[in-house]
Amino acid sequence: MEKRLMVMLLILYLIGMVIGDGSYPCEKVPAIYIFGDSTFDVGTNTFLKNSSSKADFKFYGIDFPHSKPTGRFCNGYNTADQLAMLLGFQQSPFPYLYLVKHSEIFQSEILKGVNFASGGSGLLKLTGKGPYKEVVSMHEQVQQFKRVYKHISKYLNGSSSGADSRINKSIFLISVGSNDIFEFFVNATGSGANFTEVVPQFMSNLMDTYKSHLQNLINLGARKLGIVSVAPIGCVPIVRGTFGGNCSDGLNAIAELFYSSVQEMLTKLRTDCSDLKYSIGNTYNITNLIMLQDPSPLGLEDVKTACCGNETLNPLTFPPTPIGVPCSPSASVCEDRDTFLFWDQYHPTEYASYIAALSFFTAGPQFVSPTNFSILAQF
Repeated sequence: MEKRLMVMLLILYLIGMVIGDGSYPCEKVPAIYIFGDSTFDVGTNTFLKNSSSKADFKFYGIDFPHSKPTGRFCNGYNTADQLAMLLGFQQSPFPYLYLVKHSEIFQSEILKGVNFASGGSGLLKLTGKGPYKEVVSMHEQVQQFKRVYKHISKYLNGSSSGADSRINKSIFLISVGSNDIFEFFVNATGSGANFTEVVPQFMSNLMDTYKSHLQNLINLGARKLGIVSVAPIGCVPIVRGTFGGNCSDGLNAIAELFYSSVQEMLTKLRTDCSDLKYSIGNTYNITNLIMLQDPSPLGLEDVKTACCGNETLNPLTFPPTPIGVPCSPSASVCEDRDTFLFWDQYHPTEYASYIAALSFFTAGPQFVSPTNFSILAQF
């Protein structure tokens, strides 16, 4: 606990804290609704019978209470949990599919929030469904929220205005796009495409799709959007294995372009919805500048390899064809997880997720704009 407090103070210094009065604004956030991929998934894919993108086994969850694997692609709490806790909640809300299965708590829990995120999914409908067979796309997640909206309206005396009032004050957290970029990059590389020609069209299509999803959420009452952009995915362990231990400049360039494209898309979206408020977390800068380039002040000692797994620097194929052992019950696991940036071949450790969440919540415009998530919650 003492170490976490010292690290928190250091992070706040490094990112230039602008949180205001320092109080957590949970009274202004009645619920949080979470969308996206494995960075936010807290167990959705556990309920997908045919999905090969799962984290419901050892050593996932080794640092979660009771060392319990929960479907989170992490050793403990992930970024969705960390943000929820900063907003005054105990952790991320339950997965939608969990609530469907436990109908006795469905109605009461959806008023507090729902997590729709699904590991391996993306903005495009087909993303993840080739390599992982079954995932819940962003399109499907929005449709699930539509059903939740109807239940909330019915519960609040059949009043859509009552539902809208509550949802208007809620925060919508979204972390998606990495899998779309991964699949595009692998397919384009395999086909020998000219990236100068194909990237602009790909990004334009991706932003059109993203805008459509957000517009659908806005039509259902969403007014506070906390957007998490794409990290330097060219530096994850499984990619480094393809480039002799180095990062992929090509993948990272697309990740950087994704951030600026989302900024432009949201600016346009706001012209059609004047009361829309949003914050964009620049995960690329947070990861690159704070954790990759200068990790030692935060106690990070290994920012290249995976904590869980043997020889996890593997050739980049889709789906991945590991040479060694990925994170699994038979894998080796590092002892001090808080010194590693990466938990497995793709995902950050609980500690790195905490650093990112605190940055989204408190940082200035270099790392989150036009306001941080704390200020967004107070609107």
